[in-house]
Amino acid sequence: MELFVAELVDFFYTALWPFIRIGAMLIAVPILSINAVSVRMRVLLTSLLTFMIYPLSEWPVIDPVSARGLLEIVNQILIGVVMGFFLQIVTAAVVVGGQAMANSMGLSMASMVDPGLGTVPLVSQFLLIISTLIFLGVGGHMLIIGILLRSFETIPVGMAFIGETAFGDLIEWSAMIFLGGLLLALPVMVALLLVNIGVGVVTRAAPSLNIFAVGFPVFLLTGFSVFILSMAGIGARIQWLWLEGIEQVKDLVQVPGVL
Repeated sequence: MELFVAELVDFFYTALWPFIRIGAMLIAVPILSINAVSVRMRVLLTSLLTFMIYPLSEWPVIDPVSARGLLEIVNQILIGVVMGFFLQIVTAAVVVGGQAMANSMGLSMASMVDPGLGTVPLVSQFLLIISTLIFLGVGGHMLIIGILLRSFETIPVGMAFIGETAFGDLIEWSAMIFLGGLLLALPVMVALLLVNIGVGVVTRAAPSLNIFAVGFPVFLLTGFSVFILSMAGIGARIQWLWLEGIEQVKDLVQVPGVL
């Protein structure tokens, strides 16, 4: 009985570290971090992945209530959360692009409640659904899980992760929120800019014309028409953003090759 208890304690001390890193990643990564995925499902998936990777490596025995153990807990949480934040930037870029298009078309007040990001415009909500389908279509969920499991080889438990390089890469990659949003919204914004110029010329030529009664339907019709025609290009840019985000996560944890 005492031998069983000792083995159980050793198992807890060793399995705790991959469990923390995997759990932190699942909390921060897109799709799995939304409220629709319950805590019970996340714990179940975290436990399943932990049991899958546990026999493949030798794990150090560290007391979690010691100073070294507390530092290691923070280290493992940082690794998982930062990996998830790299992909959350792609989601933020999609939302920013949808907001820019909605503001240009006059739909800024028409919003829906997103369980992951709060109140977002209708265009952003539609693009989020498309981006989720693209992420699943390219196998992004499997790639991320593969990178996460292989990160235990490149950044083993006990290796320090806190440093200027990781956070510098995160800050540099965060610029993709605005760049990616601009790339997604550029066709609609350029078309509506030309429409604005035309409406301005018409207003100067006929001052008595009610610009609000004429301009809003024109902006809405033109915006949706250009949006539908450019959906193929928008989908390709969203796929490129996801692949770049996955590549950034691979570089962060130094996982070589293509998964």
